Amino acid sequence: MPIRIRQHVNPLARKFQQPIPVPDWQKIYRQNLPIHLDIGCARGKFLLDMAQLEPNTNFLGIEIRRQLVDAANQTKDELGLTNLHYLFGNMNSSAAVLLESLPSNSLKTISIQFPDPWFKKKHNKRRVVQPALVEILVEYLVEGGQVLLQSDIKEVAKEMSVRFASNPLLVQQHPTTWLDSNPLPVPTERELYVLSQNLPVYRVLLQKHSVSE
Repeated sequence: MPIRIRQHVNPLARKFQQPIPVPDWQKIYRQNLPIHLDIGCARGKFLLDMAQLEPNTNFLGIEIRRQLVDAANQTKDELGLTNLHYLFGNMNSSAAVLLESLPSNSLKTISIQFPDPWFKKKHNKRRVVQPALVEILVEYLVEGGQVLLQSDIKEVAKEMSVRFASNPLLVQQHPTTWLDSNPLPVPTERELYVLSQNLPVYRVLLQKHSVSE
């Protein structure tokens, strides 16, 4: 009988407030390479494809649904990928501890793609991009590092964009409000579905500059 996987998980539930246990990164990754962090990686197929396409980058996916993480790690182990790992947990309760544990100056790219929109106003606080998370992510992102945000819900994309753009160290990398195309070589499953329906994808790409710039 197939295992039922919940589509929506309340990140504010008590069981998701414990920080993600920090692994021994030397045992996780074979080499100390720049890291691409994907928050809310779902089944992890985007990262699975990216890890095979870009062997000179270490990929890390964070997902709040344990069953998806367990299945994704099993697949990457079967493929023998040593530049990819998935962690179960809530990034909003784990960011500081987790990012501090990473090798120094390794966080090069952050992607948050098609996060749960939590449409009801009273549930907006459940959205993954909260101001405190943005502050921590930008702190650990290397100078020149990039943040890619994507959503098919304009309100969600705008909220994410405003919260990241409010950090003075981040500069939008395109002159228009939304980026026309995905700068990454691999689309997510959700992106492929949205585009197949001839619906818009709202994208923003930002880069971290030094204080003196």
